[in-house]
Amino acid sequence: MNISILCVGKLKESFFREAVEEYKKRLSRFASITVTEIPDQKIPDKASKKIEESILEKEGEMLLDKIKNDSLVIAMCIEGKGVSSEELAGLIQEKSMNYSNICFVIGGSLGLSEAVKKRADLRVSFGKITLPHQLMRVVLCEQIYRAFKINANESYHK
Repeated sequence: MNISILCVGKLKESFFREAVEEYKKRLSRFASITVTEIPDQKIPDKASKKIEESILEKEGEMLLDKIKNDSLVIAMCIEGKGVSSEELAGLIQEKSMNYSNICFVIGGSLGLSEAVKKRADLRVSFGKITLPHQLMRVVLCEQIYRAFKINANESYHK
């Protein structure tokens, strides 16, 4: 199983980078995992809606260019279907029967473009709260690791 996380922007804080690396290391016994970053576009102060839409489109095009055709694409977005840890585990287990690549996509501070959301096979949300995209990457890595632990019937702290 190959898991890829495609995201906008670099992790600026070392504690976020260290957390992602730790979960990638833990996950390596269950699956191959890669994280691909595309550059985030600078958002001018007091940007108009039109400028924000243009930025979203540019980031979206770069994300779409990195998605492999044979991947199941899961867009992480607030309007997606809310899932529990157990439901995410079931989703990964079920989809791994038909896909060897699962690609999770995290947008930048403006979210994901409509084109990326339309390309996605599924839209998933971890709740109605807004998380900074850097923290979302850490939370996603932890939840993917938890999903593999659940699917392997191994205990993991609650």
